[in-house]
Amino acid sequence: MVRTIQRRLLSWPRSIFVGYNSIRFDEEMLRHALFQTLHPAYLTSNNGNCRADALGLVMAAATLSPACLSVPRGPEGRPIYRLDGLAAANGIAHGRAHDAMTDVLATFDLCRCIRDRSSELWQRFVRFSKKATVADFVDSGDGFFLTEFFANEAYHAPVVCLGRDPEQPNGRLCLRLDVDVDRLVDMPDEELRTELAQKPSPVRRLRVNAAPTLTPLYDAPDLMLNGVDLEMIETVSHRVRDDPQLCDRIVSAYVAGREPRPRSIRVEEQLYDGFPGPNDEVRMAAFHDATNWPEALSIVMSFDDVRLRTFGLRLIYFGCRSVLPPGVRADVERTLTDRLVDEETGGLTLGQALQTIDVVSSEGRPDVERLLADYRSYLSDRISRVSEFRSKHLLIS
Repeated sequence: MVRTIQRRLLSWPRSIFVGYNSIRFDEEMLRHALFQTLHPAYLTSNNGNCRADALGLVMAAATLSPACLSVPRGPEGRPIYRLDGLAAANGIAHGRAHDAMTDVLATFDLCRCIRDRSSELWQRFVRFSKKATVADFVDSGDGFFLTEFFANEAYHAPVVCLGRDPEQPNGRLCLRLDVDVDRLVDMPDEELRTELAQKPSPVRRLRVNAAPTLTPLYDAPDLMLNGVDLEMIETVSHRVRDDPQLCDRIVSAYVAGREPRPRSIRVEEQLYDGFPGPNDEVRMAAFHDATNWPEALSIVMSFDDVRLRTFGLRLIYFGCRSVLPPGVRADVERTLTDRLVDEETGGLTLGQALQTIDVVSSEGRPDVERLLADYRSYLSDRISRVSEFRSKHLLIS
């Protein structure tokens, strides 16, 4: 399946890949699927491709050019950005929600509405789908408005880029220009770290490869300015950027106060722990061109990257486990079954799933009780089968 998807996407060179809420969901699913099947994971952002998210475009349009779209609201008056509701509110035919082709066509028509009614907003959306363009704009030295979305609400902050995130090449750390910079300058280091670690932090982080919603200061409408003195904001922007020592100090304080991200023990969650080396990239392609399973096994065992070796052995196990040496096969089986029953592996075990069902059942929800009863039987049966397999084949009681 993944190879078919890869071939189709590669047949569209130098494209902009757009989805609805895709940067945080669909793109992550696609990257992990490629990664776990020994394909280059960043297909939609490499090879001259760009990516963008129509949800951000719609939210930006509702704020910056409200005549573009009609946005439905819930009982409490909050905007609702569900794709099916937006389609209906704007006269766009939409069949079954979450049907793939239906959602694609609805997304396409929403984008077309914005393109036809606000060409400037559409052009900016397309422009900032390109990582290099975003990086050039953000790193240029001028302040700009960064629009972020929380709980379906848009929040606009005038910011200036302080520099790269030292822990993420595509990350940029920006300082809000509506804060008291003099106060930050006068703070001792420890106090500054505490100040920057609070939520919401005066330091905002964006990713140049995630199609952020950016607006030049001179293009900001009154709704976005919300009473901000633009001349004062520009003055603060120049002051910050003209003081590289201040920028470095704020970046260092922010990074020092950030919660460290521990390396996951689960190989599936190690996608962003590094790129495969060039030799391993050649081996990944060779794996899929192998004409028989012994050849594929030889390639997998030559991987330098342990993550790729783990995924390769797993693919061979499910495709032709008899080709694996007995010891290797037992290691794969032990790892897979440990994930199902051993809480120390860090994932949700079958036993923990059963406990969760008991919690939900105690809430007295008759609408899901039958489903839970069937699922409980399935889990109990699977626990029995896994335990029997481990005791018989792996000598684990």
